[in-house]
Parts: sequence; structure tokens; C-alpha cells
Amino acid sequence: MIHFLGLDRSFLWMMRGISRLFVRPTVAPADAATRLSGRTRPVLYVLDERSLSDFLAVEQVCMDAGLRRPGKRLATGNLLLPRSYVALERRAGVLRKRPDRRMPPELQSAMAAAAADPELQLDIVPVAVFWGRAPQRERSWLDLVLSESWALVGPFRRSMSALFNGRATLIRFGDPRPVRSWVIEGQDPARAARRLLKDLRAEFRHMRVDSVGPELATRRVMVAQVLHTRAVRQAVRQEMRERNVTRREALRQARKLAMEISADYSHAFVRLMDRLLTWLWTRLYDGVDVRNAEHLDRLPAGCEIAYVPCHRSHMDYLLLSYVIYYRGYAVPYVAAGINLNLPVIGRFLRMGGAFFIRRSFRGSGLYPVVFTKYVDVLMGRGHPIEFFIEGGRSRTGRLLTPKTGMLAMTVRSFLRNPQRAVAYVPVYFGYERLFEGRTYIGELSGKAKESESVFGLMRTLPALRQRFGKVHVSFGEPVLLADAIARVEPDWKQSIGSDDARPPWFAAAIDGVAGTIMRRINAAAAVTPINLLGVALLATPRQAMVEADLIRLLELYVELLKQCPYSPDVALPEIGGAAMIRHGEAMQVLERQPHPLGDVIRMPEEGAVLCTYYRNNVIHLFALPSLVACAFLNNAAMRGEDVHRLVWRAYPYVRQELTLRWTEEEVPGVVDAVLDTLARNGLLERSEDGKVWRRPSTGTVEAVQLSLLAQATIQTIERYYLVIALLLRAGTGELTQDGLERRCTAMAQRMAMLYGLNAPEFFDRTMFRDFIGRLLARGVIEAGAEGRLLFGEALLAVADDARVVLSEQIRNSILQVTHG
Repeated sequence: MIHFLGLDRSFLWMMRGISRLFVRPTVAPADAATRLSGRTRPVLYVLDERSLSDFLAVEQVCMDAGLRRPGKRLATGNLLLPRSYVALERRAGVLRKRPDRRMPPELQSAMAAAAADPELQLDIVPVAVFWGRAPQRERSWLDLVLSESWALVGPFRRSMSALFNGRATLIRFGDPRPVRSWVIEGQDPARAARRLLKDLRAEFRHMRVDSVGPELATRRVMVAQVLHTRAVRQAVRQEMRERNVTRREALRQARKLAMEISADYSHAFVRLMDRLLTWLWTRLYDGVDVRNAEHLDRLPAGCEIAYVPCHRSHMDYLLLSYVIYYRGYAVPYVAAGINLNLPVIGRFLRMGGAFFIRRSFRGSGLYPVVFTKYVDVLMGRGHPIEFFIEGGRSRTGRLLTPKTGMLAMTVRSFLRNPQRAVAYVPVYFGYERLFEGRTYIGELSGKAKESESVFGLMRTLPALRQRFGKVHVSFGEPVLLADAIARVEPDWKQSIGSDDARPPWFAAAIDGVAGTIMRRINAAAAVTPINLLGVALLATPRQAMVEADLIRLLELYVELLKQCPYSPDVALPEIGGAAMIRHGEAMQVLERQPHPLGDVIRMPEEGAVLCTYYRNNVIHLFALPSLVACAFLNNAAMRGEDVHRLVWRAYPYVRQELTLRWTEEEVPGVVDAVLDTLARNGLLERSEDGKVWRRPSTGTVEAVQLSLLAQATIQTIERYYLVIALLLRAGTGELTQDGLERRCTAMAQRMAMLYGLNAPEFFDRTMFRDFIGRLLARGVIEAGAEGRLLFGEALLAVADDARVVLSEQIRNSILQVTHG
């Protein structure tokens, strides 16, 4: 330590104090300190290069976290080193300008000691330090001091970078690994040391790409690379023949399309937006809660990352990039709709990594080829990307049917070069209040969608004064593309050709990957108090409950989700029912009406319609408990096998609508777990022989709670019965699918008006289209001549089971509406 760079202890002590004034490092992964603390095994930190500023930054982090400091002497077994760290690259020569990448003597000593002593306890921990995190090679002194460079820089310039970028410093710790894992018995320790050095250099490359991203090319270079691909050249020749234009004109059109698509990433702009967004989130939200980010840390080293979030709001773009940046990963390139390419706004989005995609590829044979190749170039260079698999924003709060165009492009890019792993990272967004909430309700009620514009953006600025609660960003379990394809086609590598032809299993693989992504988005749901208030109060006729009853119901729902968890990644609120009500009042979602017998908590009529969106965000978590509860709405007691049959009958359709995670084969086990959970909470009673289940006595608190739980899915069952009733009334072979969809939508709107149903998705035509499509896919109905729908005994069996669940009053109400 005395001889470190020729400095003595007192001077290093002074430098540590100066460093603390300017350096505020962020540690990645976030739990790195927790994983390293409390370890009894000695640690040897390995840095990428020998630098005083890097050493001081790591020393500062270790001191703050209570970890072993890299400046401490290392003594373990027969190994004695003057300090607990080693740098792979040093600087040599008289002026210290030449990089010295030879084997560090400390690593040689460590490997020799490990080979000589099988009991040696020592872990190797790689540590990378990034100042500013800009991915490009810098061409000027000013660029250098403002950002991290790929190049090995001198002490003065490194000091200037630390001065300017100290508060944007990222320190990434690798996983500890025993030094003896590189030792092979009977092998020369020098070979083991070379293998260790090779692995460490590879890990540092992966850490740099994960944190900083690959080396950037300018927008023009990226466009030129796209235009020089074989597919684009062939498309240009095709354009020349079809439009009878010159090669120059066709190339100019291709370049125009590429410029329309491409991003223009600027790290300086990202640094500026980092500070601006920090201010914005602080003003808008009570906090940004990030969950399950450890999934990112467990990804294979060097894999291509594609973030695939659900789409709730225009805020999604900014939030995810912000969170990823703060977690220590490279900012992704985001596929954004061309409708956002507005004056000024579009330019800023491009600088933040957005590239634009048209809503439709029709009308141009050149555009889809150019766009596909742009995505191919991005992935080939190793840039992380982000796209919304639903295509557009959900207006109902439920996940939409996936649009697989972008997914197919990324899969085809992987198949052209399957050596590098590709991982899709599902992301769930949970908002307690949306900017676009009222707009969504208007669109579902029949109003035309307003086009995005700068003027429209300006009109939203007054909303910045409102309170939007907390926003949750939750990462789901990643989908490794190679494993997903192997589940469809085990020998997929042998069936890949040299051309771009799609293999026979391609469509099935795309559907499988898309379905898995959607289910894992739902499996990462973050439940908020607003979600639970929506589930509870929207189940009541007038969206009102006595406060004491509401508190019990909210706490019951949390217990059900704890005792019968939907998935390990689901996050639950950590406050009680009374605190949830206070939060709802603060968010102006609830109103309190004082009463001598106990205050009544209600939702305003307009707020109740909007709250259906937040309820629908998490309705899938209650789907199976609610379906089981539905079986007891019209039946005081049921045999277990009848409960299973009713759930089995409805589950395939509910699974598709709510994107549930369980297969049909897994449902019986889940239903048994749900029945046991309901019994533990007093909502069901089991007979002595264990074959019959009974609901609580009418009028008890538990009976009311079971009835309210059933309301979460009862409208779904009613919507299904409406379709079946209209088919049965019309007769087989009388209606086409389009005609049935239109009739169902009209009847559902009539029911909503007559019975005060406040869920806009109840009369959403897409819901009816998906249900009818599922009936066709399962063979319950068939498409006959001229597309007319035919049915037989299978549909009658579904209708009979619906009659068991739905009360006579509900069935009569539906049948009455279908008259005429």
C-alpha cells in the first residue's frame, strides 16, 4: 500500500477525502454489497486497469458497505499479497503511455498458491468502474472528460473524467468465484493463470457491454450499413422494376426510409434527461418502485437483451429507460410508433434511443425490408432493444392480444446468428393514476381516438399539478429464446438454412414465445392499494361499503394472494386495510360519508368507471379464486368434482382473456389449493368425508365476502352466456361471426345501460371476437357455408354448465335483453 503509485498512506488518506467530495458511485447489481458482506473467505478484487481514481471509488464503496477494502493486505494460506486487489492492465514506459497487458504477478502468485494448497480459501471478484457511461469513442478532450471512453486513458485525463463524472459513476461487481475453480490437478499453474486471465477479460467485456452498451456508430453509419445488406439491395432492384425508376432514385427512397426509422442516440442528451426525469418523477409520483430487477443480473453473460413491457401509458418509454439506466445497464433502443415522430419531440426521442415504426407495412415493398434490416443491424451490433408486444396501449387495463411482428424480426435475426444468446425480459407497469385514464374511457365509450400532437402534449401540462401516487416497474422472468425454440423443435439448429426462408416450425415458435412473454408479464404484477380498492368496491351494486367491512375485505384479499400466490414475482402492498382506505382518499379515488353506525366508503360514479382500469390490471390474480366462488353463488353446496368440472369448462376461455399462467393440466391442482385456502379463511366449509364443499350460512360476513369475490369474474361468465344465448336464439347456421360480434356488442351495451354495469370492457367487441374465436378453435362451434356458425351438443353442454353458475334472475335478465 505504501508503494501504490509511489504514494504514501497519508496522501492516499487525503485523496480518499477529496474523492468523496466529487464521487457518488452507484453500485450494480443493487444487492452486490449484501451478497459480498459477511463472507468469511478472503477476497481478491480484480480491476480492469490500474487507476488511482478507480481504486479510490472502489475503496469508497467497500468502506461504506462494510466490505473488505481493496487496499488491505491479503494473507491466506501460503499466499501473501501487499493489497487485496490487482489490475489486469497497467501503464508502462518512461512516460507511462504504453498499455502493459501481461499477466499480473499477483494472479500468478494466487494460482501457484491454489495449485500448491488444495485447502486455499480465496474468491476472485471482478470489479468494473465506469465514469459517465457513454458508449462511444471520444474524439475531443471535452468529450472525454464528460464521459466514459473505451480507450485506456492517462492519469490526468482520468482525473478530469472523475471530476466531471463523479456523480454519474457506476461500479459493477461480478460474482465471486473460488480461485481453485480454475485449477486442474496435474496441470501447470501458469496455464491455469492464463485461463483465468482470459475469463476475466471476457467478463470485463461483457460487463462493459451490459453497462455501457457496444461502441456507437453514428446515425449515418448505421443507415449505410442497412443499405449495404443483401436484402435491401435486392429490395432496391425490385423497387426499380416495379416503379420503373433509376437505381439512384430507388436508393434515395431506401435511404429516406432508413432515416425515417433510425435513432440518433446521444449520451449527452441521456445525461440531461436523467436529471430532468428525476425532477419529473419526484414531482409526479410518490416514488418509482422497482421490483424483481435481480432477473437482469442473472442473465447469461454477453446475451442480447430485448425488453418486452406491457403498454399502459406514454410514460412507459421514459420510465423503463430511466430504470434500466439507474440499474446500471445500457439504455435500450426503443421501437416507438410513427405517431410520436412529432416536430421537436421526435428529435428528442431519437436522441434518447427511439426508432420509429409505422402502424402498417402495407403499400411499400421497400419499407418492411429496410425496417427488418435496421433491427437486424441493431441486434448484430449488440444494442439492447425494447418493443411493446401489445402494439398499442391497453384501453381496458388488461393485456391485449400480442402483435408478433417485431418479435418475429428479432427471432429471425437470432436464427441468422444463433451463437449469441437472446433473452426477452418481460416488464409490468403498475400505475395508481394514468395521464390518459379519462381518454381511455372516452374511447371505449365510442369517442374517436385523438391523434398525438404537440398541441395535445401542451394541454397535458396542467396535469403535472395532480398527484399520481406511486408507479411500479416489475421485471418478469426472462425468456431465453434458444430454450423456447427447443421446446417447439428440439432439432431447430439442424433445420436452419443459409437463406432467409422461414423453417416449418417458425410460426409455432413465435406463438409460443409470445404467449410465454405475456404470461410472465402478468406473473410480475405489482398490486397497489388502488387495485385492491377497485376489486373490492366495484363488486358492490353501488360501489360503496361500510368502512369496517371494507377493511376486512381488503385484508382478506391480501391474505388470499399470500396463501395461494399467483407467482413468486407478484408484489403485494405492505400496509393494512385502514391505510389503504386513507391512501384512496388522498388519491381522491374514494369519498367518505359519515354515519352514526359507521362511515360509508364509496367511489364517485365517474371515478368508478375509471377504476375498472386499475382493477383489470390485477384481475387475473383473482381469476381462479373467483371462478371457484362463482360455483357457490347459485349453489349452497357442491361436490368437489362438480367444482372442478365447472372451472374446467370456463378456464380455457378465461385463460385466453386474462392471460393466465397455468396450463389446463395444472388447473386441478391449483383448484384444490384454492379450495383449501378459502376454507382456511372461513369462506368455505368441507364435509367430514371431504367430498362436498359448502358456503357459509347466508347473512354471515364470510358469505358476503365469498359473494363479493365471485363478482371479479361473474361479468365475464355473463358475457359468455350472452354469446351462447344469442347463438341458441338465432339457431344453427343463421349467424356469421361478424354478425354475432355486432349483435353481442349491441346487446352488451343495452345491458350496461339497463343494469348500470360500469365496466367499459363488458361491451368491448374485441372480447366477444376472442371468445367466439376460442369456441371455433375448440370445436364447440363450426364455420359452415358462407361463414355461418354451426353448433350442436357441445354448445348445449356449455350452456347447461352456465345455468349452474348463473342465477335464474341473471339468466332471465340476459335473455330479456336478447329479445328483438
